[in-house]
Amino acid sequence: MKLTGLDTSRPYAWSPTTITNILDNETYLGVTVNMKTTTISYKNKKTVQRPESEQYRFEGTHEPLVDKQTWDIVRDNRRHKRRYTKFTEPSLFSGLVYCMDCGAVMTYHRTHGEKEAKARFICSNYRKNSKTTCSVHGIREEDLYAIVLDDLRRVTHFARQNERKFAEYIGKKRTKDAQKEIRDLEKQISAMTKRQSELMSLFKRLYEDNVLGRIPDEQYRILSNEYTSEQESIKAALPELIGRLQNLKDSTSNFDRFLENAHKYTEINELTPELLHTFIKRIEVGERTKKYSRSAPQEIVIHYRDIGILDDMPQELEDILRQVAEMDGEVTYAQEPVWDTDS
Repeated sequence: MKLTGLDTSRPYAWSPTTITNILDNETYLGVTVNMKTTTISYKNKKTVQRPESEQYRFEGTHEPLVDKQTWDIVRDNRRHKRRYTKFTEPSLFSGLVYCMDCGAVMTYHRTHGEKEAKARFICSNYRKNSKTTCSVHGIREEDLYAIVLDDLRRVTHFARQNERKFAEYIGKKRTKDAQKEIRDLEKQISAMTKRQSELMSLFKRLYEDNVLGRIPDEQYRILSNEYTSEQESIKAALPELIGRLQNLKDSTSNFDRFLENAHKYTEINELTPELLHTFIKRIEVGERTKKYSRSAPQEIVIHYRDIGILDDMPQELEDILRQVAEMDGEVTYAQEPVWDTDS
C-alpha cells in the first residue's frame, strides 16, 4: 500500500508541532478525555475546542506509556524556556530559580569578557521593568551549585537512613500546609463555578430585556461585553485552579516516590539536569541582609518535588541531619538556612 505524502526515508522526522501534541496528550499517561470539541451550533458545523472544565476526564482507562513523575517533570520543563547565551549552553538552573520577594524568574546573566565563575542569576523583574519594582537580588551560579548539591546530598542521605522519622515529619508538615491550600482552592473553584451559573442567568435575562425593549441596544452591548469578558476570565483561570487542586491531592502519596528516588540516586557527586528536575521543583533566592554587600548572608529556600520545603524541622531531625553532614564531611547549617554566598 502506498501512502500519499509520506517520506518513508525519514520515518522519525517529526515536526515540532507533532512532538508538542504528543507531550500534551494525556493518552500516554493512561487517561481518556472525552468531549474535547463541539460545534458552534446545529447550523454552523465549525469545530471549536471546549474549555477543560467542560471536558470529561477518565484516569486509568489503559496502561500508561509514561509514568506520572516523568510526565510532571516534562510539563514543568516546558513551562520555562531555557534561554541560550552567547557564551555557553543554558545554565543547569534555568527555569528553576525565582526571586523570593516578587516571585519573578531569575535570569542567567554573564557579560562580555566575564569569567564563567562570575556568571550569576538576577531578578528579571528588577532588570527589565523598573528598579522600584524589586531590589537587586542575585547569586553566583557556582555558589548556588554548591548550596544545592550540599543540601540535596544531606536530605537524600537522611531520607535513606531514617525513613520512619523522615516520613513522620513530612506527613505532619504536608497535612498542615496542604489541607489549608486545598480548602482555599476549593473555595475559589466553588465561587467561580457559582459565578459562571450566575453569568449564564444574567445573559438570558439581559437578552430577554433587550428583545422586549426594556433596555436600549447600547446598554445591552456594554453589559454583554462586560459579562463576556468576566466569563472568559473565569474559563481561563478555572482549569489552572482545578489542576493545582488535583496536584495537591495527588501529592499526599508522593513521599514514597521521593524515597524511591533517594534510593535510586545514592551517589550524588555532581548535579545534572536529570537530578535537578527529579528532586527539585523551585529555588527561591532572597535579598542579602545588607543591600549591595558581597559578604552579607542571604536566604535560599529549596522546594523539593513531592515533599515541599524542609523548614521548621523538629530539633531531633536537625540533630540527625548535622550528624549525617559531619559523617560525610559536609557543611552544616541552621534550622532556617541562611547562606553566605560570598566568593
